[in-house]
Amino acid sequence: MRRNLLILPLVGLLGACIGSPQPPASQRESARQSQSSRPSRAYSRPSPAFGQCLSELSAQHAAFQPLDDKYFGKGCSTVNTVRLSSLASDTASLGLSNLGPVTCTVATGFAGWARFGVDRAAEQILGSRIARIETFGSYNCRNVAGTAKRSGHATANAIDVSGFVLADGRRISVLDDWEQGSGAEKRFLRVVHESACKRFGMVLGPDYNAAHANHFHLEASGGSYCR
Repeated sequence: MRRNLLILPLVGLLGACIGSPQPPASQRESARQSQSSRPSRAYSRPSPAFGQCLSELSAQHAAFQPLDDKYFGKGCSTVNTVRLSSLASDTASLGLSNLGPVTCTVATGFAGWARFGVDRAAEQILGSRIARIETFGSYNCRNVAGTAKRSGHATANAIDVSGFVLADGRRISVLDDWEQGSGAEKRFLRVVHESACKRFGMVLGPDYNAAHANHFHLEASGGSYCR
């Protein structure tokens, strides 16, 4: 009788472990698909190169936040990226619009271009400093138009600049002023386009093709292409 009393609790304990209910197969498959559709993330300390880049960006007095690495699959990712809030000119803070994650390499080039290539040119040519740089964005998981090759935007390695707002309220648009602007406005846009070519490996504008009639494509690449 004592032996039976010892066995009964043990059987109950095993039953509690073995008999735990499982969700239906349809729910398990739905959860698996939901997890696989999410971007994978890498939480790790910045690499020495990324850390050095962040230090350089900070030295340029840019306001930014480092972001976690994300891999979206099919050649799309945001690795070693930051989110820029504003940039510094010689005398003020420059606002930014529509800008998502960008690689730190692009961000440092963009910060230098904004201060030395854009803001100073605006003062010299247009008589007013820059207040804000307008963009069409940065990261976008897509191909180069008309090809099967991934765009620099697919790795947040490019920015599309659409226009500039001056401190006196004027707005200079790539679409409206590259060909139809005043002499000073057209000169300003060409000067800042040429200046960008000295800081980015690929710069595309209205003279490249119709797809770039409304913006400058600024990309950090190993090449040297300016059009």
